Amino acid sequence: MKNTSHHPESEPKPITELDKSSSPFAGICFVLFLFISLASTVIALLGNNLNLLPTKLSWPTFLNGEISTEIAKSLANAPIPEFAAKFERGLSWITFKDLGPRVREGKNNWLFLNDELLIHPNRDKNAASRAKEIIDIKQRLAQQEIKLLVVLVPDKSRIESEYLGSQHRAKVLESRLQDWESLLTKNGVNVVNLTGILTNTKLHGRDPYLRTDTHWNEDGAAIASKILAEKIKWLKISVMPAQITSIANQSEELRPGDLVKLAGIDWLPLGLQPLPEKALQSSFKVDQIQSKKTFKANDELFGDDNLPNIALIGTSFSRTSQFVPYLEMQLQSKIGNFALDGGDFSGAAKAYFNSPSFKDTPPKLLIWEIPERVIEMDQGRDFKILVQ
Repeated sequence: MKNTSHHPESEPKPITELDKSSSPFAGICFVLFLFISLASTVIALLGNNLNLLPTKLSWPTFLNGEISTEIAKSLANAPIPEFAAKFERGLSWITFKDLGPRVREGKNNWLFLNDELLIHPNRDKNAASRAKEIIDIKQRLAQQEIKLLVVLVPDKSRIESEYLGSQHRAKVLESRLQDWESLLTKNGVNVVNLTGILTNTKLHGRDPYLRTDTHWNEDGAAIASKILAEKIKWLKISVMPAQITSIANQSEELRPGDLVKLAGIDWLPLGLQPLPEKALQSSFKVDQIQSKKTFKANDELFGDDNLPNIALIGTSFSRTSQFVPYLEMQLQSKIGNFALDGGDFSGAAKAYFNSPSFKDTPPKLLIWEIPERVIEMDQGRDFKILVQ
């Protein structure tokens, strides 16, 4: 028998007089929003503050979708969409404590990068491919009498796991760094794994990482530089040029966290952001530099002792919390820092190997700093690096 009973909750609600009276206002607001968005975008274009097209236009870039992708990215940075996105991020944080897809909140006001907690597809294959790339580069550098030293920086969520709270770090990640280190050392690559020294720092009651930032603090950077300098001395590298580096001043200052910025809420008043953080900030001075130049008989420059014979490539870890000044202080020598913010696995390596700095004045030692979180990431466009 057919059921003819009515379910009022499944029937459309009747249109009320309030709906009728308010609908024109809603329509006008929507049209105004579209008009203002269009006008602001046109003004930005005319003022050269917004560029919709890639710098290089070609038929292949059109066919593979790069042009449409670039237009979409540029439109997202137009004034109105950008403001709407910022407003949404701020409202989501204030209302629901939502930090977006890339930042996770632990306990005691600690923030973590979600990338560290992800289980990547093909992670073993990606890790093996990157290890092979490093091994190949090590062999090519050896042909030029250049030594390679890889520095592995453990995840913040590994060392500061006590603050993860409800955030979960999978057990399959526990051996990630040690396994990769073993793969490299078995193939003759010199490696400094900073996990042990940073864990020891933590066990002695000193947090080596910043609370609202991805990176280490100056405690972590200083202790990492010390263990790295010991390894460099073990490699019997005669570092140059000699210089005397010392700490000029230290103070506790407010330290804006990159995870707050990544969550899109750094524009909020400090009272509405995650608890602000104060951290040690040091300034350094060079008291003395010893340098000399040697010339051929024809007065052409033969060498310059003032150029560093140690080069550093890597990520923002090598550009934050005074890591390089601390290392220079340990070695009492200058270092060429070619690390890049957002360099991931290969960004700095690609740029450096294709630069005049490497081609014209190759170092005696190349330090390659690699964060744990990039080891198993999707390779994307970072592969393959060529040493010419």
